[in-house]
Amino acid sequence: MKDPKGLEMPQKTPGRPRRNAAATRQAILDSARQAFTRSGYDGVGLREIAQSAGVTAMLVNRYFGSKGKLFEEVVETTLAVPGILRNEITKADNNFASLSRALASELVAAAASDRSPLDGILLLVRSAANEQAALVLRESAARHLKPLMDIMTGSHADERAATFLALVAGFQLMRWIIALPGLAEADPTVLEGQLEELFACLLTEK
Repeated sequence: MKDPKGLEMPQKTPGRPRRNAAATRQAILDSARQAFTRSGYDGVGLREIAQSAGVTAMLVNRYFGSKGKLFEEVVETTLAVPGILRNEITKADNNFASLSRALASELVAAAASDRSPLDGILLLVRSAANEQAALVLRESAARHLKPLMDIMTGSHADERAATFLALVAGFQLMRWIIALPGLAEADPTVLEGQLEELFACLLTEK
């Protein structure tokens, strides 16, 4: 093949298609999320995650650095999904009675398995026994409590916010995974009323 001046031009050799970095990264994250929620931090390795994503373990390390860093990102992206503490609820009303009612309604509705994924609670339950994973989960949970901390006043706000989160997590665990009859088979209206009272006790300034 010649250029307009009559000089020979080098032939292009076919090569491997260029990898879409964003798509590859997302595929690894999706694979890791499925693996960690299924088997927990200790129950899965980078090789398994990589194989499911269609890449090599070396490429997983290239994108995320380590299994620990990959777990951090999975936790962060999973808990970043809007939940009951999203701003449009916590910022909508300064009246704690109204807020308690709204939060209770959201939690009961979100606990229906056909509406919300279990990934967050499964990550917690299946990975918390690992010290490194527990640290990641603890730090992420603290960050996601910020919308609540921003509106709470009075004494012992830190303790009350942490208790609020423990109540939410326990409710999700017992209703979604354990399927405790008193929660799984309960009248949603009754649950909402009970949760509203508990939330009001935690949110109200002492």
